[in-house]
Amino acid sequence: MTPQQIEHFFSTLAAANPAPQTELAYANPFQLLVAVVLSAQATDAGVNKATPALFAAGPTPERMAALGEARIRDLIKTIGLFNTKAKHVAALSETLASRYGGAVPRDRAALEGLPGVGRKTANVVLNVAFGEAAMAVDTHIFRVGNRTGLAPGKTPRAVEDGLMAAIPMRYMLHAHHWLILHGRYTCIARRPQCWRCPVAVDCAYEPKTPVPALTGRAGKPLQTA
Repeated sequence: MTPQQIEHFFSTLAAANPAPQTELAYANPFQLLVAVVLSAQATDAGVNKATPALFAAGPTPERMAALGEARIRDLIKTIGLFNTKAKHVAALSETLASRYGGAVPRDRAALEGLPGVGRKTANVVLNVAFGEAAMAVDTHIFRVGNRTGLAPGKTPRAVEDGLMAAIPMRYMLHAHHWLILHGRYTCIARRPQCWRCPVAVDCAYEPKTPVPALTGRAGKPLQTA
């Protein structure tokens, strides 16, 4: 994309949704951190079904750690990879309690040093909890960055670096959410909905997908005239 296209791309998304929010339910940085760890290879909706009971039982790192891995596992067993995630949540809670006084550190290296926390999770916490310019590249953002031509790259880190270099700073606070929501609901994986995309004019993807044909029960096109 050209700088002019990038400006139009983000100004359009901003006009449609000036203050986008994460779809994960949380009340503080600790709960956000745990929710993001749980969201790996899982939907936000699925995580939100499990976390109310989890956060009620373990609202702080100290109380979460006191629950123990087995109890955490029981509370999140509806989420994929719950065995590994329970181990990570118990361990990161213990680390926060013992090393950071129960506070989530506002530091990338410290965040990535927590069990189960990688670069993507750290970026989400830095951006959402602390308002820092950070870009967490998940499968949706990786797809949008490549498909649109906004920030092509063969790895999540390459796409992240490309996005950080390309996006004007005035859009950085919300850019992560605009891109993830765009990829989740419009620029979807199998058949992007180009016919209703507000930024299709800026996008390098070709050929643009047309409006789906209306079909009857037998799968035959309906007569429109």
